[in-house]
Amino acid sequence: MSADEGFEAAQLRLRTAIQRLDDLVELRREREAAVSDAEVEIQRMTADRGRLAKDLDAALARSERLDRANREVSRRLVDAMERVRSVLDRHKSA
Repeated sequence: MSADEGFEAAQLRLRTAIQRLDDLVELRREREAAVSDAEVEIQRMTADRGRLAKDLDAALARSERLDRANREVSRRLVDAMERVRSVLDRHKSA
């Protein structure tokens, strides 16, 4: 192998190595971008989760208040119906 051939072979190896390095650097940048995007998405989802948990707590509290109000209304209706029956029974007997 002549000196020129050896030099050209070395240049080819160097160009190949540089191209591989460029490819690896680009791959690394793409992966870092993907990780960064995923981190942003996780932060957004965490914020959404917190907001949804707060909304759920508020909805559960409202549901409990409505349930208590429903029981109270039901109790009052039963009391009213019993009083109406009592009055009707007294009028029938009279």
